[in-house]
Amino acid sequence: MRRRGARDDKGAAAVEAALVITFVLLPVIFGIISYGYMLSFRQSVSLAASEGVRAAAVAPGAGSPDRQAIAFEAISNAMGADCNVDHLVCETGTPIDCATCMSVTVRYNYLADPSKPNFPGMGIVVPEHLTYTAVSEMTQ
Repeated sequence: MRRRGARDDKGAAAVEAALVITFVLLPVIFGIISYGYMLSFRQSVSLAASEGVRAAAVAPGAGSPDRQAIAFEAISNAMGADCNVDHLVCETGTPIDCATCMSVTVRYNYLADPSKPNFPGMGIVVPEHLTYTAVSEMTQ
């Protein structure tokens, strides 16, 4: 009689393991994958903003509209997508505390892009928008 009860416990342990794997471990693994992918993509957004402001800063004798076009072109090249189309928003401006500086802000609507991994419930871990602003002093 004792052996029969031990065999029944083994089956219960298998069911419990299956439930733990399904409802605990898989969401944790998917969360780690989603968050890691988002951090990698955020690095691309920060690089694009830095490249945009650098390209505008070193443009020889360019006026403000020219610098903006140069910055947007550099951002588009870095991101592989056009500025202000679909999920990529690019903005330029002048910081309040620096009249000879230019700021470039790149904002990406991460959760709305269907090409990015978005597992159910990952909105808790992954932000909706990725934003980065870079500032540089302009050459004359």
